[in-house]
Amino acid sequence: MHKRWGVAALLSAWNHLTTGSVNRKIFGAAVTVALFTALVKVAYVVQELVVAWLFGTGDAPDAFLVAFMLPTFLVYVVAESFHVALIPTYIQVREQEGLKAAQRLVSSMMLWSLGILGITTLLMVIAAPLYLPVIARGFSSEKLALTEHLLYTLAPLVILKGIAVIGRAVLNAGEKFIFAAFSPIVTPVLAVIFLLLGDRDWGIFPLAFGFVSGTALEVILLATALKKRGIGLHLRWCGFSPHMRQVASQYVPMVVGAFLMGSTTLVDQSMAAMLSPGSVAALNYGSKVVAFPLYLAATALGIAVVPYFSQMIAQADWLGVRHTLSRYLGLIFAITVPLTIILIIFSKPLVQALFQRGLFTAQDTDTVAVIQGFYALQLPFYIAGILVVRLISSIQANQILMEAAFYNLLANVILNYLFIQYLGVAGIALSTAIVYLISFIYCWFMLKKQIPKME
Repeated sequence: MHKRWGVAALLSAWNHLTTGSVNRKIFGAAVTVALFTALVKVAYVVQELVVAWLFGTGDAPDAFLVAFMLPTFLVYVVAESFHVALIPTYIQVREQEGLKAAQRLVSSMMLWSLGILGITTLLMVIAAPLYLPVIARGFSSEKLALTEHLLYTLAPLVILKGIAVIGRAVLNAGEKFIFAAFSPIVTPVLAVIFLLLGDRDWGIFPLAFGFVSGTALEVILLATALKKRGIGLHLRWCGFSPHMRQVASQYVPMVVGAFLMGSTTLVDQSMAAMLSPGSVAALNYGSKVVAFPLYLAATALGIAVVPYFSQMIAQADWLGVRHTLSRYLGLIFAITVPLTIILIIFSKPLVQALFQRGLFTAQDTDTVAVIQGFYALQLPFYIAGILVVRLISSIQANQILMEAAFYNLLANVILNYLFIQYLGVAGIALSTAIVYLISFIYCWFMLKKQIPKME
């Protein structure tokens, strides 16, 4: 009986914390997304541990990471830009014109995005022999050939992940956060199964097969969940309506900005590939521990705030917008600054505990620990930047993000080149942290100028 009362009391307290004001709703959504995203991230960490155990920092993970980076980059540029451009308009249409009008917008957007994703995939595959030697300039001919074959295997991810991104975005817009956050877990789970059960003669290819199979299953699960809520991922053109034009007007600067911002990752990986063998893998391992709180907080906050920011803006509640922004920025820095210090202090023990086994040596640990410490510096500015960026997108001022992305890419190239001279591959991690500091300052300054104009 006491246990029942205890659970009931906890549920009552949770409902009190997460209902009522917009800030409480955002908190509830962010915690929900964070919890289930953490479970997904744990699955990805397990997958990384299996890869480290089987392959260390050798040629195979280097080749896979470069091949995997390209589809991921294209999904980020094409599909994530659709997501950011679509959701404010989708919420506006759903609230003002009803679910059927919102379905027509989603159907047209799905057809439009699938066409762009298909063309992008085709170009990526056809042009691979031209750009891969440039991106992977330091690879041997055998390592480059492995990278090319892995790229062809992973090519379907562009379309599959693109559909999944849009499906999750529509679920989140309906405040159905749990399923959208938890469904990606099928991909790392299948990847680990394929790795452990696959023939060792196939090398790292079972990891690629697992990613493609898992993402396909994720699309099926998302489509089923949306159908139950009255939204289908249909491919039907309903005309270039004013709402479509509104999405397109925001998509163009968003895709340019995403391309420029995403290019920083390409630059990092490409410059790491020019260094000693294993540098790409070391850079990847060095980002993993930091990526856990970074991805968790950024995903949870980014997903949670968009519906509520969009609703407040539609209602012209600018006082509420300012209050929410200042409250959550203060909370972000209060949490992330101590976390950054802890990650820097315990960087080497963490790397030892997680990765130092099998072909991952003590020397690898020393290299990765330094990289991890520099990457940790980005935490406060990256997460605070997500909040600012989502508000900029909600007021449909994506040209600011395009400008910021250009400056970020320029700063990234210059800082990478300078820091590599003194710190080697670890200089790329330090450069990344400084770039996100610059990005946050610029976006915050431009947002402070933009809000009075909107008011």
